[in-house]
Amino acid sequence: MSDLKHEKHLSDTPEARNDRVRKVIKHLKEGTTDSFDEIAHISHSEYTDPALAEAERELIFGRVPSIVAHGSEIANPGMFITLQMPRNKVIVVRQKDGSVKAFVNACRHRGALLESEPSGKCRLFSCPYHRWSYDTDGSLRTITREDTFGDLEHDDLSLVELPAEERHGFVWVADSADGAIDVADWLGPDMDSILASYEMDRLVTYRAEIFEQPVNWKLMQDAFLDGYHIQYAHPNTAGKYIHTNVSVVEDYGRHSRWIKPRKSIDRWIEDDPADRPMEKYLIETHFIGPNSTLLKQHDHFELLTFRPHPTDPNLGYMDMRVIPPRSEDTELDEEAWNNLWEKNWDILLRVLHAEDFPILRGTQEAMQSSDTGRMVLGKNELANHIFRRETLKLLGA
Repeated sequence: MSDLKHEKHLSDTPEARNDRVRKVIKHLKEGTTDSFDEIAHISHSEYTDPALAEAERELIFGRVPSIVAHGSEIANPGMFITLQMPRNKVIVVRQKDGSVKAFVNACRHRGALLESEPSGKCRLFSCPYHRWSYDTDGSLRTITREDTFGDLEHDDLSLVELPAEERHGFVWVADSADGAIDVADWLGPDMDSILASYEMDRLVTYRAEIFEQPVNWKLMQDAFLDGYHIQYAHPNTAGKYIHTNVSVVEDYGRHSRWIKPRKSIDRWIEDDPADRPMEKYLIETHFIGPNSTLLKQHDHFELLTFRPHPTDPNLGYMDMRVIPPRSEDTELDEEAWNNLWEKNWDILLRVLHAEDFPILRGTQEAMQSSDTGRMVLGKNELANHIFRRETLKLLGA
């Protein structure tokens, strides 16, 4: 990454943003793109090996924070979501004091699934098996027919808590009861400052959906860091509007930010844009390690998060969120606001199901072949190199 080291601490001043735009235009003129120092060779086992998948669950997701929700999804006390993390089934719930907590979704009596709904609001969690109940802070509230059960301490049977923190509008969880969480430290000063500048705590999730696919999580993450496939995999959708194989990348170590140009920027190829605002001509993408892609559009954000299956390396989960300003912070009435983001959501779904997922499912099927041969990651696939490099670091490789 020696060709990018000098950009690690670029600020978001107008001058710095204009400099990045001019680099994009220079790449368009010259048919170039930011690049890694060298190609890398990849084995199909990186996407199929059960032992490696177990190490990823333990050494990545069990140790570092990853995004599980936007805070608006559990805006009020008692609101919760449930999800499958790589190591645990999890409940994330808003507390009475406004903080968030995460718990393993299992009753401490006989291990029954405590909450089966994907989201909701409650005063307490009640086990469907024997009706033991827990306050939303995880403390054991009621043991049914306790006088016949035997002596025990309620405090010893609180729900198992996982480290959780809310920062920059997102809820983060480290998927191990033995772990700790410090999101600012994990992000580092560069990405922490970038996310703070977006004020995403003022926005709202329009819609969120979780997709289980027969695809390794790293294949899915790679696809949404890839500016090399747009023209070929999306010829009638994104390929019509976004340039292929052109990007300017800032490498922040665990994370990165890169911009790719819309074709509407072509009007400025022979004419310096000077100090004009250029956001509408660009898509700004962030890799937020270990497993998220955040896309900054000119009027909203899209968050894509990828997680491994708890046992099978050939399965994975993708969460998709559209995060716009609240309707009251725009000039749209509620109906127009809903219509706008419903249309946006439908477009994303069509592309995802018709173009991205079929290619990724086919790729995972191909990875099952014993003799795939050595595969290769090109120097031009810079964001993918950063993702792979940081994943290997977390694995201690």
